[in-house]
Amino acid sequence: MSRSHIQSLLDMGGIRINGNQCTAKNTKTALGDVVEVSVPDPVQLKIEAEDIPLDIVYEDDDMLVINKPRGMVVHPAVGNTDGTLVNAIMYHCGDRLSSINGVVRPGIVHRIDKDTSGLLMAAKTDKAHISLSNQLYKHTITRIYTALVQDNIKEDSGTIDLPLGRDPKNRLKKAVNGIGAKNAVTHFKVIERYGEYTLVQCRLETGRTHQIRVHMAYIKHPLVGDPLYGSKKQPFDIKGQMLHAGTIGFIHPTTGKYMEFHRDPPEEFQEILDTLRKEAGLI
Repeated sequence: MSRSHIQSLLDMGGIRINGNQCTAKNTKTALGDVVEVSVPDPVQLKIEAEDIPLDIVYEDDDMLVINKPRGMVVHPAVGNTDGTLVNAIMYHCGDRLSSINGVVRPGIVHRIDKDTSGLLMAAKTDKAHISLSNQLYKHTITRIYTALVQDNIKEDSGTIDLPLGRDPKNRLKKAVNGIGAKNAVTHFKVIERYGEYTLVQCRLETGRTHQIRVHMAYIKHPLVGDPLYGSKKQPFDIKGQMLHAGTIGFIHPTTGKYMEFHRDPPEEFQEILDTLRKEAGLI
């Protein structure tokens, strides 16, 4: 349980010490005290299909490849049950979605952050879901991102091989060598330099939560627009990190053939790049 979850149980009167309701989080306990925690049943989310336009890059009877817009959450959660990619694909596909991830995440094989745009896969059948998940597990999926980072990266390319886990000080963040750290590998290549900024291509060997954001911040080149791992004060009028999942490639679950798809970054991303290119004398 997170500390905030425990605090909410305390506020609801769900914690008792020696039979008496505990009301303060700084209550001291002593040897022999009996602490009882009453955890309510989880709230069952009611997920509704919604007629939300989708940019479908590829679709067949087994799966879809979708170009997710910036600002869209992938799947519902408490407090955010509508307007997600899941709501949209439920409307588009009806009951033709894999059931492996349950009613909250039907068809969802992998995720990208809310403010990251780009390509992701969704499965219509359990067979396709298992095949794509296994490819992710074996790190054979091609996933290439475009990112704008702070400052000038001197190296033309490099590899960041640093395990990631939960940040011990902030449960919303991930950290190098954090709690429960797992191996994480990001390969980067410089595309263009703009003096105070660098455009890079990042290829994921593993796919940990926030991997590119944490890795680039760790080497002192946080993503532009990323308030969680970078500066709170951002230079451009944009909400969230400038990160786009532009290329995805995989073995098709049924045909066994390799397929690869690409989409350029969204318009607002491109406009900022054009401005930087002009200022740097590149166009």
